[in-house]
Amino acid sequence: MENLEVMVVLFIIVVLGYVACKLGYMGDKFDKKLSSIVVDITCPLLVLSSVMGDELPDRTFILPLLGVGFLTYILLLVFGFGVPRLISKNHDSQGMIGFALMFANVGFIGYPIVSSIFGPQAIFYAALLNMPNTFFIFTAGVMLIKGEYSVKQFNPKVLLSPALIAAAVAALLVALGVHTPDVIARPVTMVGNVTVPAALMIIGSSMAKLPLKEIIGSPKVYAASLLRLVVVPLSLYFFFKVCGVSDVVNNINTVVIAMPVASFGTMFCLKYGRNPALITELTFITTLGSILTIPLITLLFG
Repeated sequence: MENLEVMVVLFIIVVLGYVACKLGYMGDKFDKKLSSIVVDITCPLLVLSSVMGDELPDRTFILPLLGVGFLTYILLLVFGFGVPRLISKNHDSQGMIGFALMFANVGFIGYPIVSSIFGPQAIFYAALLNMPNTFFIFTAGVMLIKGEYSVKQFNPKVLLSPALIAAAVAALLVALGVHTPDVIARPVTMVGNVTVPAALMIIGSSMAKLPLKEIIGSPKVYAASLLRLVVVPLSLYFFFKVCGVSDVVNNINTVVIAMPVASFGTMFCLKYGRNPALITELTFITTLGSILTIPLITLLFG
Protein backbone atom coordinates (compact mmCIF):
# COMPACT_ATOMS: atom_id res chain seq x y z
CA MET A 1 0.00 0.00 0.00
CA GLU A 2 2.83 2.41 0.82
CA ASN A 3 4.43 1.86 -2.61
CA LEU A 4 1.06 2.32 -4.29
CA GLU A 5 0.60 5.61 -2.45
CA VAL A 6 4.01 6.80 -3.67
CA MET A 7 3.05 6.08 -7.28
CA VAL A 8 -0.33 7.80 -6.90
CA VAL A 9 1.32 10.92 -5.43
CA LEU A 10 3.81 11.10 -8.31
CA PHE A 11 1.03 10.55 -10.85
CA ILE A 12 -0.96 13.44 -9.34
CA ILE A 13 2.05 15.74 -9.86
CA VAL A 14 2.17 14.68 -13.53
CA VAL A 15 -1.54 15.55 -13.84
CA LEU A 16 -0.85 18.93 -12.20
CA GLY A 17 1.73 19.66 -14.92
CA TYR A 18 -0.81 18.64 -17.56
CA VAL A 19 -3.41 21.03 -16.13
CA ALA A 20 -0.84 23.83 -15.73
CA CYS A 21 0.01 23.59 -19.42
CA LYS A 22 -3.65 23.58 -20.46
CA LEU A 23 -4.21 26.71 -18.33
CA GLY A 24 -1.22 28.45 -19.92
CA TYR A 25 1.13 28.44 -16.94
CA MET A 26 3.53 26.01 -18.64
CA GLY A 27 4.50 25.56 -22.27
CA ASP A 28 7.36 25.12 -24.74
CA LYS A 29 9.64 28.01 -23.69
CA PHE A 30 8.97 27.66 -19.97
CA ASP A 31 9.37 23.86 -20.08
CA LYS A 32 12.67 24.14 -21.94
CA LYS A 33 14.07 26.65 -19.44
CA LEU A 34 12.83 24.63 -16.45
CA SER A 35 14.34 21.47 -17.97
CA SER A 36 17.74 23.14 -18.13
CA ILE A 37 17.42 24.23 -14.48
CA VAL A 38 16.56 20.67 -13.42
CA VAL A 39 19.37 19.07 -15.47
CA ASP A 40 22.09 21.57 -14.54
CA ILE A 41 21.15 22.74 -11.02
CA THR A 42 18.53 20.87 -9.01
CA CYS A 43 19.43 17.30 -10.05
CA PRO A 44 23.15 17.67 -9.20
CA LEU A 45 22.13 19.00 -5.80
CA LEU A 46 19.77 16.03 -5.38
CA VAL A 47 22.74 13.70 -5.97
CA LEU A 48 24.78 15.55 -3.35
CA SER A 49 21.92 15.56 -0.83
CA SER A 50 21.78 11.74 -0.98
CA VAL A 51 25.08 11.57 0.95
CA MET A 52 24.40 14.41 3.37
CA GLY A 53 22.53 12.45 6.01
CA ASP A 54 23.62 11.62 9.54
CA GLU A 55 24.69 8.09 8.53
CA LEU A 56 27.04 7.11 5.73
CA PRO A 57 27.25 3.67 4.10
CA ASP A 58 29.96 1.16 4.99
CA ARG A 59 33.05 2.22 3.02
CA THR A 60 33.88 -1.41 2.20
CA PHE A 61 30.75 -1.53 0.04
CA ILE A 62 31.75 1.45 -2.10
CA LEU A 63 33.89 -0.34 -4.70
CA PRO A 64 31.67 -3.47 -4.98
CA LEU A 65 28.57 -1.31 -5.39
CA LEU A 66 30.21 0.93 -7.98
CA GLY A 67 31.50 -2.18 -9.77
CA VAL A 68 28.02 -3.71 -9.97
CA GLY A 69 26.62 -0.34 -11.01
CA PHE A 70 29.06 0.13 -13.89
CA LEU A 71 28.66 -3.47 -15.08
CA THR A 72 24.89 -3.01 -14.98
CA TYR A 73 25.04 -0.07 -17.37
CA ILE A 74 27.55 -1.78 -19.64
CA LEU A 75 25.02 -4.61 -19.98
CA LEU A 76 22.23 -2.09 -20.49
CA LEU A 77 24.14 -0.71 -23.48
CA VAL A 78 23.23 -3.96 -25.24
CA PHE A 79 19.55 -3.34 -24.56
CA GLY A 80 19.78 0.34 -25.42
CA PHE A 81 21.58 0.10 -28.75
CA GLY A 82 20.59 -3.39 -29.93
CA VAL A 83 17.05 -4.34 -28.91
CA PRO A 84 15.21 -1.22 -30.28
CA ARG A 85 16.03 -2.36 -33.82
CA LEU A 86 13.70 -5.30 -33.22
CA ILE A 87 10.87 -2.98 -32.19
CA SER A 88 11.04 -0.13 -34.70
CA LYS A 89 12.68 0.59 -38.04
CA ASN A 90 12.59 4.36 -37.50
CA HIS A 91 16.01 5.70 -36.49
CA ASP A 92 14.69 8.40 -34.16
CA SER A 93 12.26 5.97 -32.52
CA GLN A 94 15.08 3.48 -31.97
CA GLY A 95 17.01 6.11 -30.03
CA MET A 96 14.03 7.01 -27.83
CA ILE A 97 13.22 3.34 -27.14
CA GLY A 98 16.89 2.66 -26.44
CA PHE A 99 16.95 5.46 -23.88
CA ALA A 100 13.80 4.03 -22.29
CA LEU A 101 15.35 0.57 -21.96
CA MET A 102 18.61 1.86 -20.48
CA PHE A 103 17.53 4.49 -18.02
CA ALA A 104 15.05 4.17 -15.16
CA ASN A 105 13.53 6.88 -13.02
CA VAL A 106 15.75 6.13 -10.04
CA GLY A 107 16.14 9.51 -8.39
CA PHE A 108 12.47 10.51 -8.61
CA ILE A 109 10.75 7.17 -7.95
CA GLY A 110 13.43 4.55 -7.22
CA TYR A 111 14.75 6.02 -3.97
CA PRO A 112 11.32 6.24 -2.25
CA ILE A 113 10.53 2.66 -3.33
CA VAL A 114 13.93 1.33 -2.17
CA SER A 115 13.40 3.08 1.17
CA SER A 116 9.96 1.54 1.66
CA ILE A 117 11.19 -1.99 0.81
CA PHE A 118 14.65 -2.13 2.42
CA GLY A 119 14.59 0.78 4.87
CA PRO A 120 15.90 4.39 4.69
CA GLN A 121 19.55 3.31 5.03
CA ALA A 122 19.29 1.46 1.69
CA ILE A 123 18.98 4.79 -0.15
CA PHE A 124 22.73 5.27 0.31
CA TYR A 125 23.44 1.95 -1.40
CA ALA A 126 20.96 2.74 -4.16
CA ALA A 127 22.71 6.09 -4.66
CA LEU A 128 26.08 4.35 -5.03
CA LEU A 129 24.64 1.82 -7.49
CA ASN A 130 23.09 4.68 -9.42
CA MET A 131 26.23 6.84 -9.67
CA PRO A 132 27.30 5.25 -12.99
CA ASN A 133 23.85 6.24 -14.27
CA THR A 134 24.94 9.86 -14.18
CA PHE A 135 27.90 9.18 -16.48
CA PHE A 136 25.98 7.00 -18.93
CA ILE A 137 22.81 9.11 -19.09
CA PHE A 138 24.84 12.21 -19.98
CA THR A 139 26.87 10.29 -22.59
CA ALA A 140 25.04 7.30 -24.10
CA GLY A 141 21.68 8.77 -23.09
CA VAL A 142 22.28 12.04 -24.91
CA MET A 143 23.54 10.13 -27.99
CA LEU A 144 20.33 8.06 -28.05
CA ILE A 145 18.05 11.07 -27.67
CA LYS A 146 19.91 13.04 -30.36
CA GLY A 147 20.04 9.97 -32.64
CA GLU A 148 23.84 10.27 -32.96
CA TYR A 149 25.24 6.86 -32.09
CA SER A 150 28.86 7.35 -33.12
CA VAL A 151 31.50 7.53 -30.41
CA LYS A 152 32.80 10.51 -32.38
CA GLN A 153 29.75 12.37 -31.11
CA PHE A 154 31.02 12.03 -27.54
CA ASN A 155 31.82 15.43 -26.13
CA PRO A 156 34.52 15.33 -23.43
CA LYS A 157 32.87 18.38 -21.87
CA VAL A 158 30.13 16.04 -20.61
CA LEU A 159 32.67 14.80 -18.06
CA LEU A 160 32.45 18.28 -16.57
CA SER A 161 28.65 18.31 -16.50
CA PRO A 162 27.17 19.47 -13.18
CA ALA A 163 25.50 16.10 -12.54
CA LEU A 164 28.69 14.10 -13.10
CA ILE A 165 30.75 16.47 -10.96
CA ALA A 166 28.13 16.15 -8.22
CA ALA A 167 28.31 12.34 -8.41
CA ALA A 168 32.12 12.44 -8.09
CA VAL A 169 31.95 14.80 -5.12
CA ALA A 170 29.31 12.61 -3.48
CA ALA A 171 31.50 9.52 -3.88
CA LEU A 172 34.44 11.42 -2.39
CA LEU A 173 32.37 12.54 0.61
CA VAL A 174 31.36 8.94 1.27
CA ALA A 175 34.90 7.58 0.80
CA LEU A 176 36.34 10.14 3.24
CA GLY A 177 33.47 9.79 5.69
CA VAL A 178 32.71 13.51 5.57
CA HIS A 179 29.56 14.63 7.41
CA THR A 180 28.34 17.83 5.78
CA PRO A 181 27.43 20.70 8.15
CA ASP A 182 23.70 21.24 8.46
CA VAL A 183 23.98 24.85 7.28
CA ILE A 184 25.19 23.48 3.90
CA ALA A 185 23.18 20.26 3.78
CA ARG A 186 19.81 21.96 4.33
CA PRO A 187 19.87 24.38 1.35
CA VAL A 188 21.39 21.70 -0.90
CA THR A 189 18.62 19.29 0.09
CA MET A 190 15.87 21.91 -0.24
CA VAL A 191 16.89 22.89 -3.78
CA GLY A 192 17.59 19.27 -4.74
CA ASN A 193 14.07 18.32 -3.68
CA VAL A 194 12.71 20.64 -6.37
CA THR A 195 13.90 18.07 -8.94
CA VAL A 196 11.11 15.55 -8.39
CA PRO A 197 8.03 17.78 -8.73
CA ALA A 198 9.61 19.91 -11.46
CA ALA A 199 10.56 16.91 -13.61
CA LEU A 200 7.14 15.28 -13.20
CA MET A 201 5.32 18.52 -14.03
CA ILE A 202 7.44 18.86 -17.19
CA ILE A 203 6.28 15.38 -18.22
CA GLY A 204 2.67 16.36 -17.57
CA SER A 205 3.08 19.57 -19.56
CA SER A 206 4.62 17.64 -22.48
CA MET A 207 1.68 15.21 -22.40
CA ALA A 208 -0.73 18.13 -22.72
CA LYS A 209 0.59 18.74 -26.24
CA LEU A 210 -0.05 15.14 -27.40
CA PRO A 211 -3.24 13.84 -29.04
CA LEU A 212 -5.19 11.40 -26.84
CA LYS A 213 -4.33 8.43 -29.08
CA GLU A 214 -0.62 9.09 -28.53
CA ILE A 215 -1.04 9.37 -24.74
CA ILE A 216 -2.73 5.95 -24.75
CA GLY A 217 0.24 4.53 -26.62
CA SER A 218 0.99 2.27 -29.59
CA PRO A 219 2.06 -1.41 -29.80
CA LYS A 220 5.76 -0.47 -29.87
CA VAL A 221 5.26 1.62 -26.72
CA TYR A 222 3.69 -1.31 -24.88
CA ALA A 223 6.38 -3.70 -26.11
CA ALA A 224 9.14 -1.36 -24.93
CA SER A 225 7.33 -0.82 -21.62
CA LEU A 226 7.16 -4.57 -20.97
CA LEU A 227 10.89 -4.82 -21.60
CA ARG A 228 11.58 -1.80 -19.38
CA LEU A 229 9.55 -2.97 -16.38
CA VAL A 230 9.95 -6.76 -16.50
CA VAL A 231 12.47 -8.24 -18.95
CA VAL A 232 15.41 -5.88 -18.33
CA PRO A 233 15.41 -6.00 -14.50
CA LEU A 234 14.82 -9.77 -14.31
CA SER A 235 17.57 -10.44 -16.87
CA LEU A 236 20.04 -8.42 -14.80
CA TYR A 237 18.88 -10.07 -11.58
CA PHE A 238 19.55 -13.60 -12.84
CA PHE A 239 22.86 -12.54 -14.41
CA PHE A 240 24.21 -11.16 -11.12
CA LYS A 241 22.70 -14.10 -9.24
CA VAL A 242 24.81 -16.46 -11.36
CA CYS A 243 27.84 -14.20 -10.82
CA GLY A 244 27.50 -14.63 -7.05
CA VAL A 245 26.69 -11.01 -6.18
CA SER A 246 25.27 -10.76 -2.65
CA ASP A 247 21.48 -10.91 -2.39
CA VAL A 248 21.28 -7.51 -0.69
CA VAL A 249 23.19 -5.74 -3.46
CA ASN A 250 21.45 -7.70 -6.22
CA ASN A 251 17.98 -7.09 -4.82
CA ILE A 252 18.50 -3.35 -4.41
CA ASN A 253 20.05 -3.11 -7.89
CA THR A 254 17.10 -4.98 -9.41
CA VAL A 255 14.55 -2.70 -7.75
CA VAL A 256 16.51 0.37 -8.90
CA ILE A 257 16.54 -0.86 -12.51
CA ALA A 258 12.84 -1.86 -12.48
CA MET A 259 11.55 1.70 -12.29
CA PRO A 260 9.67 3.57 -15.08
CA VAL A 261 11.50 5.47 -17.84
CA ALA A 262 13.76 8.27 -16.62
CA SER A 263 12.22 11.75 -16.73
CA PHE A 264 15.47 13.05 -18.23
CA GLY A 265 14.39 11.69 -21.61
CA THR A 266 11.70 14.33 -22.00
CA MET A 267 13.96 17.06 -20.61
CA PHE A 268 16.82 16.12 -22.95
CA CYS A 269 14.43 16.30 -25.91
CA LEU A 270 13.40 19.81 -24.92
CA LYS A 271 16.99 20.87 -24.29
CA TYR A 272 18.32 19.51 -27.62
CA GLY A 273 15.33 20.42 -29.78
CA ARG A 274 14.00 16.88 -30.32
CA ASN A 275 10.34 15.86 -30.51
CA PRO A 276 9.51 14.49 -27.03
CA ALA A 277 6.28 12.71 -28.06
CA LEU A 278 7.51 9.09 -28.04
CA ILE A 279 9.69 9.32 -24.93
CA THR A 280 6.85 11.09 -23.10
CA GLU A 281 4.47 8.28 -24.07
CA LEU A 282 6.96 5.70 -22.81
CA THR A 283 7.41 7.60 -19.55
CA PHE A 284 3.66 7.85 -19.03
CA ILE A 285 2.84 4.21 -19.88
CA THR A 286 5.69 2.78 -17.79
CA THR A 287 4.68 4.98 -14.85
CA LEU A 288 1.14 3.60 -15.07
CA GLY A 289 2.45 0.06 -15.53
CA SER A 290 4.70 0.35 -12.48
CA ILE A 291 1.59 0.65 -10.31
CA LEU A 292 1.15 -3.08 -11.04
CA THR A 293 4.79 -4.19 -11.25
CA ILE A 294 6.20 -2.43 -8.18
CA PRO A 295 3.94 -4.28 -5.68
CA LEU A 296 5.09 -7.53 -7.37
CA ILE A 297 8.71 -6.45 -7.01
CA THR A 298 8.06 -5.76 -3.33
CA LEU A 299 6.86 -9.35 -2.84
CA LEU A 300 9.81 -10.84 -4.77
CA PHE A 301 12.68 -8.81 -3.32
CA GLY A 302 11.36 -7.27 -0.10
